Amino acid sequence: MLSVEIEKVREFNRTVTQRIGALSDQYLGRARALGAARVLWEIGPEGTDVRTIRARLDLDSGYLSRILRGLESEGLVTVEPDPHDRRARLIRLTDVGRTEHALLDRESDQLAASLLAPLDSDRRQRLLDAMATVERLLTAGLVDVRIEDPDNRAARFCIQSYFSELDARFKGGFDPSITISADGDELREPNGLLLVARLRGEPVGCGALKFHGSDPTELKRMWVANDARGLGIGRRLLTELEHQARLRDVSILHLETNSSLVEAISLYVSSGYVEVARFNDEPHSDHWFEKRSNPGGS
Repeated sequence: MLSVEIEKVREFNRTVTQRIGALSDQYLGRARALGAARVLWEIGPEGTDVRTIRARLDLDSGYLSRILRGLESEGLVTVEPDPHDRRARLIRLTDVGRTEHALLDRESDQLAASLLAPLDSDRRQRLLDAMATVERLLTAGLVDVRIEDPDNRAARFCIQSYFSELDARFKGGFDPSITISADGDELREPNGLLLVARLRGEPVGCGALKFHGSDPTELKRMWVANDARGLGIGRRLLTELEHQARLRDVSILHLETNSSLVEAISLYVSSGYVEVARFNDEPHSDHWFEKRSNPGGS
């Protein structure tokens, strides 16, 4: 069965690469391949830095350097050190590059229109709907989840975004000074851990564990950015937190939440969490959940 699925994926890839002209070394009739055209478009009129392009497009540093040298030789971009961070390099379009970027934008629109033009309105909508589904599912596969230091910039961004969302959604607001603590030391091994989810290098979600020896482990700081919802990131974070807990011989997970977080409650219930009696004095919570599992599992 898997071999049939793999062949369907490969057939899809062949059709798409042929239809959009990815195999040509003169993409959209210009004197460069698709990879260079995509980098040029991503730089944009405002410019960017090399690290951002690498993360956004998931490019090997050597390959990106070759593309940038080619664009420089065409007089389309300049690459120079960031005056505020000598380790970073800034990329900017030249006047010629901005003209080429605008032309690339127009021709990309024309290519998109050519994909739709042969289809009647019904099939056109079906194609657009299918594209949206494929994009969403492929984007979900780009999300990277790993343990990170709770005091790094991405982790701090996630935690602050989490606090801001709770403050906006809770009826009486959210005061982190009175909530049960989960600071950096508490979310760092051996006391706990923090997972950060990144999409194209940018933090889009987090979740944490606080360990208490033989007592139940607390699940804390579950958050997903609004513009990244619908990609299954929350469930993926929860699954990975449970996996990490089992690896550390944790058999009972506890969490508390607020009734205004209906999506979170739905996720927990569908993942096997059972509502139990209040087990702590968290002032912002009105629901308490527990899940028991087999420690040491994979």
